[in-house]
Amino acid sequence: MIKNTFKQALRDRRPQIGLWASLADPLVAEALATTGFDWLLIDGEHAPNDLRSVLGQLQAVAPYPTHPIVRPPIGDVVLIKQYLEIGAQTLLIPMVDTAEQAARMVAATRYPPRGIRGVGSSGARSSRWSGVPRYLHDADDEMCVLVQVETQTGYANLAEIAAVDGVDGVFFGPADLSASMGYLGQATHPDVVAALTQGIATVRNAGKAPGILMTDNKASQYYLDQGALFVAVGVDAMMLVQAAKTLAAVFKGGASGAGPTSYA
Repeated sequence: MIKNTFKQALRDRRPQIGLWASLADPLVAEALATTGFDWLLIDGEHAPNDLRSVLGQLQAVAPYPTHPIVRPPIGDVVLIKQYLEIGAQTLLIPMVDTAEQAARMVAATRYPPRGIRGVGSSGARSSRWSGVPRYLHDADDEMCVLVQVETQTGYANLAEIAAVDGVDGVFFGPADLSASMGYLGQATHPDVVAALTQGIATVRNAGKAPGILMTDNKASQYYLDQGALFVAVGVDAMMLVQAAKTLAAVFKGGASGAGPTSYA
């Protein structure tokens, strides 16, 4: 059975530093997997990924120690089944507002009688085409479910969501949460920072792993200091564009401009 090293790291309370992979390309994902990050987020919510492109990126990252996390566009049982069959072991589920939603997402990653995952891995990459002995019996223990709290409703239900058995971590989407709070585009507003700080404490008190994405180094370090255990510190597309602007400005003049400080 392929062990989920990311899940074990969260259990051990070892902070994991990640990078958002939003360019939807296997070659880019492979290049990023060589750079030393603990995990890469393959984004199917805001990036132009589909099942096939996610598969290509999982295959590209597989030889490297970087752990791939897949974010589906929505918390849908059928989609989750497909992502698991192409080999994803860790999912980041967006827009989870209630404990009931969270429990259903966990159930989608577990075989009966523990859950509702369809049994069909014999011809799939998940079991290495039946090459993993006892896959059906051991797969559940290696599934890692991260749920994304990014609305005021979800935040109000945070303690109940974090308490759901099988939820390994709660990720805070600062861009969406700040918008829901009435601070669109202001992920660093003091009220948002206070909510995120308290949210991290709530998740840790439940014995689960808090996570966040911030593209400002000082902000990332702040949330690590507050106890966040999986933190994405950059977005590939933003990094590429900013580096290109900076290089162009060296030879053409003009300011490179500052990008946004968060994306989720």
